[in-house]
Amino acid sequence: MGGEGEAAKTRSLDPPGDPAGRPGLVLVATPIGNLGDISPRALAALKNADAVLCEDSRVTGGLLARQGIAATMIPLHEHNEAAQAPKLVERMIAGEGFALVSDAGTPLVSDPGFRLVRAAIAAGVTVSAVPGPNAAVTALALSGLPPHPFLFLGFLPAKAGPRSAEIARLRGIERAGLSATLVFYEAPHRLGEALTAMAGGFGADRPAAVARELTKRFEEVRRGTLGDLAAHYATAEARGEICVVVGPAPEEAAAGPEDLDAALRAALSTGMSLRDAAASVAEATGLKRREVYARALQLFRDDG
Repeated sequence: MGGEGEAAKTRSLDPPGDPAGRPGLVLVATPIGNLGDISPRALAALKNADAVLCEDSRVTGGLLARQGIAATMIPLHEHNEAAQAPKLVERMIAGEGFALVSDAGTPLVSDPGFRLVRAAIAAGVTVSAVPGPNAAVTALALSGLPPHPFLFLGFLPAKAGPRSAEIARLRGIERAGLSATLVFYEAPHRLGEALTAMAGGFGADRPAAVARELTKRFEEVRRGTLGDLAAHYATAEARGEICVVVGPAPEEAAAGPEDLDAALRAALSTGMSLRDAAASVAEATGLKRREVYARALQLFRDDG
């Protein structure tokens, strides 16, 4: 954020929270790899909580044990958050304090917790945070690509068809005027095919970076074009947690008929039906679905 110099003048050593006591919920960032990155405030928040809410008690339990912290852990993940949130908020209202962590990094960023935070805020519970490590922001800073504006998009769809449709949708938004660095998370076993899809959808010449094992011993940031990176990871094994950073789209003229045909052919090449391909391209470009479907039908006939 801007104004760091001004912010430094008003920094305080006192923890934020409810003037009458501690916050009901504290979002605690934990290391993304290097355990030395946990902060004193994070340790204090974990020690002082009545319970630690975590994705996986095995992962968080290991972290707490290494820090000599004995704490009650309550699983909170995508499968139980909707049911757990009202019960936890009731306990917060009754005076209990909880720390929320993810398996690594900053809670809520492609991790559970949003429903709980919204429920706590709606109930008037004080929610605070202990900032710290975040893989997306670290990868952005190391990428050598423009750091702002940037758009964090989490994981692309795992299957080829929906992934290509999502990339086409993003290209449509870029053609409409978006100029931002894009940041994605990706699983190591899908990295090669995801980069190939990005090179096809965003352009093989787009500058990009792949960051993996951040803050760990084998940290690596590979920079190049999407085409070069796709070629490399088509055969090279990728391990660890991975971030893909894609530079902003170059300035370009408004999309014409050739762009529509190219987008439709790309969507159809993934195996989508005519109707689904037309729907995804219409959403990506902002064109009327009926017109896009008519063009898709014509292309299908012309191409045999």
